[in-house]
Amino acid sequence: MNMKKIPQVVDPAGSKETQSSARESWRMFEIMSEFVQATERLSPIHPAVTIFGSARSEPDTANYILTEEIARKLSDAGFSVVSGGGPGVMEAANKGAYFGKSPSVGLNIQLPHEQHANPYQDVSQTFRHFFARKVMFVRFATAYVIMPGGFGTLDELMEVLTLVQTGKIRRIPIILVQKSYWDGLLEWLKHTMAHQGMINSEDLDLIEVIDDPDEVVNAIFSHYETRTFTPSTKEQEILLSL
Repeated sequence: MNMKKIPQVVDPAGSKETQSSARESWRMFEIMSEFVQATERLSPIHPAVTIFGSARSEPDTANYILTEEIARKLSDAGFSVVSGGGPGVMEAANKGAYFGKSPSVGLNIQLPHEQHANPYQDVSQTFRHFFARKVMFVRFATAYVIMPGGFGTLDELMEVLTLVQTGKIRRIPIILVQKSYWDGLLEWLKHTMAHQGMINSEDLDLIEVIDDPDEVVNAIFSHYETRTFTPSTKEQEILLSL
């Protein structure tokens, strides 16, 4: 049986599929470039503490003022302070560190409704891709301080807990500030998630709740009494797989 060949019409400009594939390939190079630039720029900031929290906290609120005080004490103690570079808690974290002894670092993100970088940054790095930015939050952190916040803050908290729980990063302090804000979540983690076996009860030990700024700094130093701030060779290899 003779089968007629169907003629192939070649679009000189290339098919939509080809154009899309080429665009994706170039996007991979953009992502690689973003990682390389950020790694080179941020490598000198060690040791660093990453502070997460709401962009909606106004300068005259308790959360803003407390964040600024914690960041200043961390900076004076020798830690670079890393935030998302925007307003609210991010600004408070950068502001406290900016007037301290150690660098204030902002990891900014390009958004459809543009996030404006706060002016209190010694080191400012802007990202196009959320996941590249999130890797950098984790990669250079000696500890995490989590202030009250919304969905973004919860996302960052849960990602950090997951990475430590699964051994993708080393165990470092994860400190929640403002006990009254986090009590409901902690009760749910304990009495629902852990009770139903969705997490181990020991996983709750990954979290500390501290409201006093001096105690936040002391808790971080206490964690490193028997080890250095710098990740071991094995831990550095693990970080490469983030």
